[in-house]
Amino acid sequence: MVDEPDLILADEPLSALDLAQQRTLADLIDQERKDHSAAVLFVTHDVNPVLEMVDRVLYLANGSFKIGTPDEVLRSEVLSELYGTPVDVVRNQGRVVVLGAHGADHEHHAHEEWH
Repeated sequence: MVDEPDLILADEPLSALDLAQQRTLADLIDQERKDHSAAVLFVTHDVNPVLEMVDRVLYLANGSFKIGTPDEVLRSEVLSELYGTPVDVVRNQGRVVVLGAHGADHEHHAHEEWH
């Protein structure tokens, strides 16, 4: 980012960082984007640290994809279609959690405790 690039390619830049450092790096990239009108391609398995900075999401699963705003793509029906199985997308306090739903044939073992 020293040369003020027009395009920033960020491949999993937050993956080995704690939450505070994720925020610091995400803010740095976002500030560079704003200051120099840079486009950012951000690859991540966890969109939450950058969710408020994202205007488009390209979600890849099972050889298919959906593209749109986070509200258009990060929805239960969209991800269920992509994965070909029930998926729950839960939003809580500005964060998104994607949960694979268990099928009707899932059995709990007697020793398992579920709360």
